[in-house]
Amino acid sequence: MIKMKASINLFLIAFLFFSCSDHKEIKRVLPIIGERDVDYKMIDGKEVTDTIYHTIPSFKYLNQDSILFDSKTIEDKIWIVNFFFTSCPTICPPMMTNFGYAHDITKDLSEHVEFISFSIDPSVDTPSHLKEYIKLRGFSTENWNFLSGDEKETHLIAKAFFNGAERDEEADGGFGHTDYIILVDTHGYVRGIYKGTEKSQMDLLNSDLRKLLIGEYGIDVRE
Repeated sequence: MIKMKASINLFLIAFLFFSCSDHKEIKRVLPIIGERDVDYKMIDGKEVTDTIYHTIPSFKYLNQDSILFDSKTIEDKIWIVNFFFTSCPTICPPMMTNFGYAHDITKDLSEHVEFISFSIDPSVDTPSHLKEYIKLRGFSTENWNFLSGDEKETHLIAKAFFNGAERDEEADGGFGHTDYIILVDTHGYVRGIYKGTEKSQMDLLNSDLRKLLIGEYGIDVRE
């Protein structure tokens, strides 16, 4: 795993801090995680402040069917995201099993939710290879896309999702990365970070996801 201790601590502090903050446009049933800026402007002679939150940038990748996957086409959905590679010998197998479990227990939410798995090793994880991996693992791809694209771009975008991903010759499998699974709302705000290697965290994710849909989108998805 890459050395991200200081950054992770900052994210945890931010998580606790933002859980107590407020925002005019959203009912805060879950915190907005990440750094924020405050924009000051004058309107009718009065100073007005607006909070600008960390958002996920748009992206385009090929999925397991070699079809272009554009994040803009799912802007109306909540995303659940992780980063992995198929030859990973350590945290990926349990993380992907748990990710599949999260996918299974949220089947009734498929209309509102998109699962996304980015490969951090696209030189090996081509779309066709990802398709074979999906078949081997018995995963369903209903509202779940496995993405392959430029490696450097993927490692950069991982940071936007508060994940670490980089080549590391000393790491098992040749890559250092984190096991985080990220919950992103339709505004592009990160609303939850979960440890992908812990199944109990997937139950928490399921609970938080339903709170988000009920509290902020008015969609009754109680189990």
